[in-house]
Amino acid sequence: MKNILIEQNPHWQNKVYKSVRREALDKLISYLPLKQIITITGIRRCGKSTLSKQAINHLINSGVNAQNIFFINLENPMFLEYKNDASFLGVIYEEYLKLINPKGKVYCIFDEIQYFENWQVYIKSKYETSDIKYIITGSNSSMLSNELNTLLSGRSLNIHLNTFSFKEFLDYKNIKYSNEFEQISNHIEIQRAKEMYLKWGGFYEVFDVEDELIKKEILLNYVKNIIYQDIVPRYGIRNSQILERLFFYLLSNSTNLINYTTLSQTFDISDKTIKEYINYFEDTFLLKRLDKFHNKQKEIVKSFKKIYSLDNGFLQIAPKFSTNFGMSLENMVFIVLNQRVENLYYLKDLQEIDFFDTNKLYQVSYDISEAKTKQRELNAFSYFNKENRYRNLLITYNINESIDDIEVLSFEKFIFSLK
Repeated sequence: MKNILIEQNPHWQNKVYKSVRREALDKLISYLPLKQIITITGIRRCGKSTLSKQAINHLINSGVNAQNIFFINLENPMFLEYKNDASFLGVIYEEYLKLINPKGKVYCIFDEIQYFENWQVYIKSKYETSDIKYIITGSNSSMLSNELNTLLSGRSLNIHLNTFSFKEFLDYKNIKYSNEFEQISNHIEIQRAKEMYLKWGGFYEVFDVEDELIKKEILLNYVKNIIYQDIVPRYGIRNSQILERLFFYLLSNSTNLINYTTLSQTFDISDKTIKEYINYFEDTFLLKRLDKFHNKQKEIVKSFKKIYSLDNGFLQIAPKFSTNFGMSLENMVFIVLNQRVENLYYLKDLQEIDFFDTNKLYQVSYDISEAKTKQRELNAFSYFNKENRYRNLLITYNINESIDDIEVLSFEKFIFSLK
C-alpha cells in the first residue's frame, strides 16, 4: 500500500499539479479555513480529482507542508475487496501516518469515496475528534447535496462541479478573452472554439481527440459506466436494457417536451417507473427536466417537462442524431443557466419562451437572418412581456444587435456578459 500512497502523492516530492484552473476553485479555497467537510460532487470524469489537486497546489503555495496533505483515489483495484468495510479507510489513513508522521493539521482528500459502503460513519467519527480537514469527492447519487446533509448531518459544504465551461475551454485552448480588445483580436480563434465546444461539450478527455468516432466512443463509455456501475447496482434494476433505451430516447429528444404517458406506452412500463428512471438520470447528472412556470406550485408540478442533456457532447451519441445546431445552442444555454439560476422555467401559452427566471426572458435561435424567424422570436417577447417588467435576451449563434428593448447576443457575448 505504501507504494500506492507515494505514487498518488507526488506533491510530497515537490511536484506541481498542472491543469487549467477551474472556476470552482475560488469557492473551494474559501471553504478551506472552515471546520466543515468539503464535498465535491459531479458527473464522472468532469474533473473532481483535478480540482482537489488544484486545492493541494493552493495549500502548498499558502505555506502548508506538502506532507501534511494526503490524497488517495479509492477507485484503486487494491481497495475493491474492502469496499464493504468503511473502517478500512482508517487503515489507509494509518498507513499514511506511519509513512509520513505529519506534524499538526492534516488535509485529507478521499477521492471517489462512494466506493466504500457507509463511508460517512468513518468520516463523522473522525470529524469530531481529530484535527483533520476532509475533502471528499464522489460521482453517484449517494453524493447528492440533499443526501449529504443527511449522511453528514450538516457537517459538510458542497461544491458541485460541472464539465468545462466555455471560458474554461478557452483557457484550455490558451485563447485570451478577458476584455473587449482580446475578444476582438482573437475573434477567429473564439469562433472556432465555440463551434467545437457547442458540438462536443466540456469533457476534458475529448478535447484533443481528433477522430470523431473515438470522441463518441469515449462519451458512450461515460454514459454506460454511469448506467451500469452507478444506477443499476444502486437501485437494483433488473431490466437494465429498458433503462438504457429510455436514456438514449430522451437524449434524442433533448430540448423537447416529454410526456410520461407516451413514454410509458412506448417502453411498456408504468408512469411511476418512467419518473423513477428519469430521477436516476438526474441524480447522476446526465439529464435534467425543466418545469413550465405557473403562479401555483401545484400546476408547476403537474406541467409537461422539457428535457435537456447536461453536456452537449452527449447529443453526439444520441441515436439518429443529425446536426441540429439550434438544438445544440439551446441545450448549451440551458446548461449555463441551470448552473446560475435557482428557479428556471420555460413559458408556454399561445407563444413560448425558452427560459424564464424572476426578471429575465431568454429566447434561443441559432439564426435570425430570415425575417419570419426573427419576427417569431420577437412576438414571443411581446406576448409575455406586455408590461415590460422583464429584461429580454435573444441568444443567437453569431449576431449582436439591439431591437427595441431586446438584446440580441451571440453565444460568446452572452457568456462574456455573465458575472
